[in-house]
Amino acid sequence: MTLMGLDASRDVDRAVEEALGRNRRTVAVPLEAYRRDDHYVVVADVPGVEPADVDVRVERNVVTITVRRRPAFEPDDTVFIDERPRGEFVRQLFLGESLDSSGLSAECGKGVLTLRIPVDESSTSRHVEISST
Repeated sequence: MTLMGLDASRDVDRAVEEALGRNRRTVAVPLEAYRRDDHYVVVADVPGVEPADVDVRVERNVVTITVRRRPAFEPDDTVFIDERPRGEFVRQLFLGESLDSSGLSAECGKGVLTLRIPVDESSTSRHVEISST
């Protein structure tokens, strides 16, 4: 089986862009974020990435997700099509003061990174009893 591009002019355009260093599109880490009970959940798609290539850091109220995607091919391989984004992708989340960044937890599996960020109990509303004097 031979792999061939469908459009020769597109392949030439891509080769020129590659030679000029402009072949990579900007890729963001797509997210979903929602609140569940007493914590927030952030779900990020990281397909084709090993958990060791995902880094999550918290500094002050900023969570930084860094994902490194490496090519599947080896340096000596003859590559016919190279369209998968690779390199380092960074996404930052700014946490409100009502969240407890020290309690943030992360897990990664099946191409999905899940962060859980608890709500700071001191910032939740509570009912205050009024005593009579």
